[in-house]
Amino acid sequence: MIANQNQIVIMPAINPYLTFLGNCEEAFTFYKSVFGGEFTYMGKFADMPPQEGVTLSEEEKNKIMHVSLPIGLETILMGSDTGGDWAPATVVGNNISISITADTKEDADRYFSELSKDGKVTMPMEDTFWGDYFGMLTDKFDINWMISFNETYSK
Repeated sequence: MIANQNQIVIMPAINPYLTFLGNCEEAFTFYKSVFGGEFTYMGKFADMPPQEGVTLSEEEKNKIMHVSLPIGLETILMGSDTGGDWAPATVVGNNISISITADTKEDADRYFSELSKDGKVTMPMEDTFWGDYFGMLTDKFDINWMISFNETYSK
């Protein structure tokens, strides 16, 4: 939120998204011990619906697909393990994304469109099985972004 000469401008929520090489659950259990609180979501790759061309080993099924840990009034630490051969490779040092939760679907589309100019779309904006309208990209400066909108949680 930014105060602008007697006017308050609401900004989208921005949260860090961390990607791990198989130890996401261990890392987030540690972060929970540091920050306190409870996970609002922890899902494993086994929870995904079947997808054409994606076969998961037993090890991959037990990896974290997504976890959320609120660490402040407006900040959520989020993360996942790297997927299998079907997912973008994670490189340590390049394993953090900025996740933006837009207030409207139109804002999500605008952020995605503008940030992806001269960049690389890794997942186009689309409705997902977990209920968000969601997409991922790397901008022209090699910064990873995740854009989402969920009507249930919009302001």
